Amino acid sequence: MHKIVGVYTRLFAVWVVLFGVLAYFFPQPLQIDRRYNMLFFGLTMFGIGAVLEPSDFRRIAARPGLVLLGTIAQFTLMPLGSFALAKVLRLPPELAVGLIIAGCAPGAMSSNVISYIAGADTAYSVSLTTVSTLLCPLVTPALTKWLAGAILPVSFWAMVQDIVWMVVVPLGAGFAVRYFFGAFVEKIKEVFPALSVTFIIFICSYVIANNHQRLLQVSGPALAAVCLLNLWGLASGYQTGRLFGLPLAQRRTLSIEIGMQNAGLGTALALNQFGPQAAVPTAFFVFVCIISAAVLVEIWKNRPLQSA
Repeated sequence: MHKIVGVYTRLFAVWVVLFGVLAYFFPQPLQIDRRYNMLFFGLTMFGIGAVLEPSDFRRIAARPGLVLLGTIAQFTLMPLGSFALAKVLRLPPELAVGLIIAGCAPGAMSSNVISYIAGADTAYSVSLTTVSTLLCPLVTPALTKWLAGAILPVSFWAMVQDIVWMVVVPLGAGFAVRYFFGAFVEKIKEVFPALSVTFIIFICSYVIANNHQRLLQVSGPALAAVCLLNLWGLASGYQTGRLFGLPLAQRRTLSIEIGMQNAGLGTALALNQFGPQAAVPTAFFVFVCIISAAVLVEIWKNRPLQSA
């Protein structure tokens, strides 16, 4: 059973693409009230909280400078890149705001798995993802308000409230379950990443199903903006590591961590705050991240750190 669940979790990219295609051609089953997205994303964060261990936080304390560097890069390079792309490509307001939300989101937990497979520094990846996730309840709304507030009205406190319910509360519940029932959780810990994967798949499929007609009308500039934002994150993350003289494994980690945003959170926020059209860039961003990550994994796993 554990092996089956593990394989299911590792094939996250396959399920996102497969169910995204199914949602496009058979949208009716997923056309439900969008408030369920907050519940489903909360369940993903509960699963993450349940598998985080004290050692994950000790890693943060052991390398504060490295974590600070990565966190600053995360919350500057991607937000500013998304804003610049939205302006240069003259995206419509809803799509521009959706792209900016994708850029202001924290790192994705899936980046930890990608870092491991690609031969990067997995502990560094876990540390960066954990810190950006813990900071996002204030940082993500503040950045979105600053960068997107001139495009569409952005309610800072409404977004904070959404993130508290989708991130802080379920993450805290996951921590509590881990603390009080650690022995039991250890036996079934493979279930929690699978739970998170399942609901992220559902959220992405939901966006596609409910934007079935709009997807046909998405312009080339909007698709280009999503692809360029991902490439910008991957390239700028790697070059930041090089600029500060980080070892190759950590440069790879920064590339993956900054290029792979938590678009599941971005999608849920965009849906709740701005409506279905604003969620289109964030949903596309999931697919683009998966494709680019798969390419990087193939390149880097065949180039060991000693010979790269």
